[in-house]
Amino acid sequence: MTERKKLLLRLDPAVHDAIARWAADELRSTNAQIEFLLRRALGDAGRMPGDARRPVRRGRPPKRQEPHEGPDGGPDGGERGDGGHDPGRRGGGDAGHDDRDTGDVDTVGE
Repeated sequence: MTERKKLLLRLDPAVHDAIARWAADELRSTNAQIEFLLRRALGDAGRMPGDARRPVRRGRPPKRQEPHEGPDGGPDGGERGDGGHDPGRRGGGDAGHDDRDTGDVDTVGE
């Protein structure tokens, strides 16, 4: 693989801050966001060189779509038979309810 070109780029601080915020929103580095924007501008203008390599995809690889086998040999598709309770999650299987004791007293009939 050929070495990537290094470039010193001087930007207005407000422009840099806006790009950095945008990059954070897109989960990219500021450098990757600038390259993304330059590539998009080249493509929109019809000036993307035919020999330009595709950008390197960094980060976590995509999840595989294959079903995994569970300990009983069957597919482990998330049906656990325990009512959806995941002992590793606080609050049990009810995502909208927090089981922590808040110290509040329940009043019935008021």
